[in-house]
Amino acid sequence: MKLYSAKQIYKADQISIKKEEIGSNELMERAALQLFNWMHLRMQGAPVKIHLFCGIGNNGGDGIALARHLVDHGYNLEVYVINYSEKRSKDFLINLDRLKDRKIWPHFMNSDDELPAIGREDIIVDGIFGIGLNRTPDDWVIKVIQHLNNSQAFILSIDIPSGLFTDQGPENFDAIIKSNYVLSFQTPKLVFFLPETGGFIEQWEVLDIGLDPEYLMQTETEYELIGKNEVLTLYKPREKFGHKGTYGHSLIVGGSYGKIGSVCLSSKAALCAGSGLVTSYVPRIGYTILQTALPEIMVLTDLEEKELTEIKFDIEPSVVGIGMGMGTSDVSIKAFASFLEQNKFPLVIDADALNILSKKKELLKELPEKTILTPHPKELERLIGSWKDDFEKLKKVKEFSKKYNCIVVVKGAHTIVVYNDKGYVNTTGNPGMATAGTGDVLTGVITGLLAQGYPALDASIFGVYLHGRSGDIAVESTGFQSLTASNVIDNLANAYLDLFKLPEQPVTEEENQSNQ
Repeated sequence: MKLYSAKQIYKADQISIKKEEIGSNELMERAALQLFNWMHLRMQGAPVKIHLFCGIGNNGGDGIALARHLVDHGYNLEVYVINYSEKRSKDFLINLDRLKDRKIWPHFMNSDDELPAIGREDIIVDGIFGIGLNRTPDDWVIKVIQHLNNSQAFILSIDIPSGLFTDQGPENFDAIIKSNYVLSFQTPKLVFFLPETGGFIEQWEVLDIGLDPEYLMQTETEYELIGKNEVLTLYKPREKFGHKGTYGHSLIVGGSYGKIGSVCLSSKAALCAGSGLVTSYVPRIGYTILQTALPEIMVLTDLEEKELTEIKFDIEPSVVGIGMGMGTSDVSIKAFASFLEQNKFPLVIDADALNILSKKKELLKELPEKTILTPHPKELERLIGSWKDDFEKLKKVKEFSKKYNCIVVVKGAHTIVVYNDKGYVNTTGNPGMATAGTGDVLTGVITGLLAQGYPALDASIFGVYLHGRSGDIAVESTGFQSLTASNVIDNLANAYLDLFKLPEQPVTEEENQSNQ
């Protein structure tokens, strides 16, 4: 699913209006009707008090148009207009006149007005600001927003939580509505998935308001949302006459005294992701551990007992995953640098290997093209420097990706795979995966997919999705707190099987009666 910018959505509006030969107020009416239908389906005329807060732009116009439908169906409604400017959008005024025709008079709130009482059992509909907001609201409007947030009432936002910018980071976090549910027109927004701003949205749903499908299809976006439908097109089925050599040989390099477990996790994950062969390269102390824990893999060792001093092997792997538990001692740095200078294989780089690259940035020029880097936030900061907000972070990642022709897997609640100017936002995963070793598993999964012949970008996108989906399946039986990295590996098989499961169909009333 494409994630459109505010500018692209505005253009889609204009093209839709022109092609369909309708007025902009008709498109607003279409949006309002979709909002009403969503609410009415769930509320069924319930007498709960609804407080509808509108701005004076087009987002407020959507809210005013919604108010008319709610009133027509007998809902208990109070309408407030946040009077933050003398300007009014044309379509806001059209819908305001229509509402007055029904003898509904909104409360126009100004800076010196008393804030309305809102019960915790009430519902707030937030239509104050839309996707066009690009500056922090006035102080008195911020107080209104804080009042709504503190009310403990359920908050439903129209298109985007008011105060949240669409294409830039926030200036004042106190000026943003904390939404329980967002009904986003046509597409979700990138800010729903970023660490700084995603916490303002508990749940979201897309409402199709019929924007021009040709424009939406042909328009390239900077970001795409990755779900099952997107990764199904990447999946490579097994060949009937394939053998273990058909599906590649993964070499997993890492480990040091007390940190052999990370190599175990990555190696097993590569195998469970489908790599035909897996070899682990570790200090000698890891030999017995790996041979005992993972009988399916092969093991090569360094001459040194407790850490890697050189990385030399006589096999021809399809891909090398490197860095887990390796350490950053002087000898390990020297071994890694020497390996990079001689390496001719595709790479997936994680953990301590990333930290070595941060210390010795001249080594970045030794990376093969489309090397995959999998940093967590602190590792990323060491690589690219600090950032003021998530938008600057992503900009820096794109610049880094282009400079070194590499793929960066920006790990987080919604991991984002970045290559050149394009980002792919993952939808799987859960808070239970914030535990030791899950990053090692991800490295193994991506390495295993590369070994099977997946292109580097596809392996990154698909690997991130599979990893998160495995965690989602695992957490159903473990709960968040008890989920381990091994649970994620154990459910990779289920994540693969889940790709081909059809969604469950709701039981009809007739079927329910016949079952009884």
